[in-house]
Amino acid sequence: MKTLVIGASENVQRYSNMAIRKLLNYNHEVVAIGAKEGEVNGIKINNEQVAFDDIHTITLYLNPQRQEAYFDYVVGLHPKRVIFNPGTENPEFYKLLRDHNIPYEEACTLVLLSTNQY
Repeated sequence: MKTLVIGASENVQRYSNMAIRKLLNYNHEVVAIGAKEGEVNGIKINNEQVAFDDIHTITLYLNPQRQEAYFDYVVGLHPKRVIFNPGTENPEFYKLLRDHNIPYEEACTLVLLSTNQY
């Protein structure tokens, strides 16, 4: 299952960084987008909305105000699900995803991985 981390950061103390590393530890394929280009454990952080193929899960690490720029992008990738990590909850985005039959959940990617619920 390929996962796209949106809001990725090279800062090891950021949850998006921890998520990338933990996803890799669990042998998930990872791609990433962040405000700045960079790299986490060999995963390139793109600073543009790349048209990735076969995205299963998108996990968000962007506050709701910054998410709007990604609405059409996320819908266009046709993911199997979108995870809204704590602090990213966004009812406006939920409605858009429902309208396009894209499942979403409010959850913590790190917890889902740790409890084998990912």
